[in-house]
Amino acid sequence: MAGHPLITAELDALAQRLPPQAVEELADGLAEAYEHQLHEHGDPEAAARAAIAEFGDADTISAAFCGQAPWRRTALTLLATGPVMAAVWAATLAIGQAWTWPLPAAAKAVYGMTLVVVVGLLAVVIRERRAYRRGRVRTVGAAVGLLILDGLMLATLALLVPVPVWPMALAVPASLIRILLTVRTLPTMLSSG
Repeated sequence: MAGHPLITAELDALAQRLPPQAVEELADGLAEAYEHQLHEHGDPEAAARAAIAEFGDADTISAAFCGQAPWRRTALTLLATGPVMAAVWAATLAIGQAWTWPLPAAAKAVYGMTLVVVVGLLAVVIRERRAYRRGRVRTVGAAVGLLILDGLMLATLALLVPVPVWPMALAVPASLIRILLTVRTLPTMLSSG
């Protein structure tokens, strides 16, 4: 690799944050920038600093990668659609008088806690600017949590609801669509880093 400790330190920082294949490509570009700057400046220290300034430091590069990551787009979509999903499910639960359903209180608490954890993960993810892999893992975890939550809600409706109510006509398709779209995005998120 380019033979300067500043370049090596920059690549080490990027290796801690980004997928290996991205770091390999960045290493090639940074090496070229360093060689160009070395030819212009003649001083390895000045060339390394100029190459990093030209190419971008680890924070800038990491923020750019995180901002364009497939997992970030998924997290934003899930958060943006959350209020609509909450509204249709709240209407279903309220009009269907969910408090009368034969479901243990502990199960109801698990639904609520799962939802809070998923929303919390997604809120943290959309603010992630440095740790690409950590953001990806959190988004996958939140997506899986929503898949489980939607699946459990649909199963609960199918098994425990004595009389269907009109908001189910919105809630059920909304959950099925979210399940399908989330399952569709998982391979992209898993392969992105």
